[in-house]
Amino acid sequence: MTPPRPDRTFTIPPELDARPLDGVLRTLEKIPWSEARRLIETGKVRVAGDLVTSPTRKVRAGDKVALFMRAPKPQTARVQQLGGDLIVYSDPSLVVVRKPAGISTVPFGDEPHDEMTLDALVREVMAKRDSIRGRAPLGVVQRLDRVTSGLLVFSRTFAAKKHLGQQLRLHTMKRKYLAIAHGDVRPGTLRSFLIEDRGDGLRGSARDRQREGQLAITHVERIEALAGATLIGCRLETGRTHQIRIHLSEQGNPLLGETVYVRRYPGTLLPAPRLMLHAAELGFAHPVDERPMLFEDPPPADFQETLARLRIRR
Repeated sequence: MTPPRPDRTFTIPPELDARPLDGVLRTLEKIPWSEARRLIETGKVRVAGDLVTSPTRKVRAGDKVALFMRAPKPQTARVQQLGGDLIVYSDPSLVVVRKPAGISTVPFGDEPHDEMTLDALVREVMAKRDSIRGRAPLGVVQRLDRVTSGLLVFSRTFAAKKHLGQQLRLHTMKRKYLAIAHGDVRPGTLRSFLIEDRGDGLRGSARDRQREGQLAITHVERIEALAGATLIGCRLETGRTHQIRIHLSEQGNPLLGETVYVRRYPGTLLPAPRLMLHAAELGFAHPVDERPMLFEDPPPADFQETLARLRIRR
């Protein structure tokens, strides 16, 4: 498919070096501030080939700026980009989706103003696919961290949300993750009570024999030894915030790409493009007729490439 051609292009002159993009557009295009900002925020401007949606982004002399007046808004482009691969399964009661890494499951208030969260993206895709006017009904059953990829389920009715939520509480929903962790990981079951502050400002496990906080149980399977790391499978019996990340880090095997729970790790951190954690399997009883549902999803390219690199080096 031939990429669209820009409507206008120009090169930033030396006298506008290090100036905000909205001011540069206003000067060179001779348009009002409001129009310059609108063009940027609606995804019509690329600088050096990259889409820029922040009006205050500073640019450099010599940068090539291209205007695409018919480009879709960033959220619309995101829907078009991910929509085809997003939906794994859907029926009138629920929808199973394949979450990309780098997108929040639901809003937490700290997302960029132009970023669409996964729940909003799924609503948009479902509304377009099913020709629903307005917002498609969607209930949040479970969440994945922003940096984690893989499978999760949303409900489409109140009854389905209640039923699926009950399965989570009773620990009958099957959730298996693939992860790459530092060091030689031993198989076994990790069990602790997680508290908001373990003493260093981070969420973590309460001290031995203290039963405060929330019980967290992670079953770890050793899959493959790698160069300085191990490919593991993690089955959640409970689903606490950052449970896998905390348990592996506290036993001395933080996940590759971990940026939070690594304060006490004495070894050398291996490079990774993001947290190497992927929700690979999801299973539950259908909320209407109780039939077993099981979904599997292979890790995305960034996970596979990291795995291949560590296999080559071994």
